[in-house]
Amino acid sequence: MSLAAATAAVKSLKRSSVISWKTTGKLQQTVANCIERTGPGLHSGVTSTVKILPAAGRVGRYFIFRSNVIPASIDNAVKESPLCTTLSKGGYSVRTVEHLLSALEAFGVDNCRIEIQSSGDCDSSVEVPIFDGSAREWAEAIGQAGLKVAVDSVGQSCEKLAPHLDEPVHVLKNDSFVAAFPYSSVNITYGIDYPQAPAIGRQWFSSTLLDESFYLEAIASSRTFCIYEEVEHLRSLGLIKGGSTDTAIVCSTSKGWLNPPLRYDDEPCRHKVLDLIGDFSLLAQEGNQGLLVAHIVAYKGGHSLHTEFVRRLSGTSEKNENSFLG
Repeated sequence: MSLAAATAAVKSLKRSSVISWKTTGKLQQTVANCIERTGPGLHSGVTSTVKILPAAGRVGRYFIFRSNVIPASIDNAVKESPLCTTLSKGGYSVRTVEHLLSALEAFGVDNCRIEIQSSGDCDSSVEVPIFDGSAREWAEAIGQAGLKVAVDSVGQSCEKLAPHLDEPVHVLKNDSFVAAFPYSSVNITYGIDYPQAPAIGRQWFSSTLLDESFYLEAIASSRTFCIYEEVEHLRSLGLIKGGSTDTAIVCSTSKGWLNPPLRYDDEPCRHKVLDLIGDFSLLAQEGNQGLLVAHIVAYKGGHSLHTEFVRRLSGTSEKNENSFLG
């Protein structure tokens, strides 16, 4: 790519006062072959089929549901989406996208068409399969399908850019926060605290290298988790209808883990990093990297706080009485 073309690519991106888009030295990629997987959703319990297809450069990642296009962008992220990340546009929504998007971001699938169909009766909403509660199924599928350089509408390869943080930023809600500080590479530090469940307790996990091999070995297999005593309440809210000991690790406040063994001693904390990567992927524009180049520090976060932080980075966040943006 010429210097002029690279400059034009940077100028075409949505501007933000706190990030700068810089070259990664890599070209944008897409999947080399089609990926197809079927399974039930965690919250709906309804089976859906996902097909991931190659896409042109600068198109980015986008879902197709009932002929409707829903780009995987922070602009389409629902603000209040309990226990998952939901994308919505034009009255149609796709739930629980975070594990799939996490794997796509980590493996450098910058552009792809994601077709999703549901076996259920709902005409306006669909949920991505949960599988074992981790991103391992998607990570392995991407590895099997392979990647190739994505070319644009005129057959040209596209330089891949990444968002670099220019100044410290944080979002705080009660005793939970997500913060980031300028840094030369992607560094994630995450903390959780579950005093009601001593088997989980307080955990911290930090990663200084987030390439494909590290993600596959240390992050992708970490499963979602829940507190056993909260299950009935969540189901009364219409959540985790597809949840079981096959789709999550379950911890009792008094008896500890009900379906051991854990894949890592700090598996719950690692899963939070998995979720964060998926949620931060929504910062991506035009087939460029979504994960922020910075030292990211999060404590007791969740999907709503993650996406609120991404809105802050993109310049679309709004203050309210329960959160502080800085």
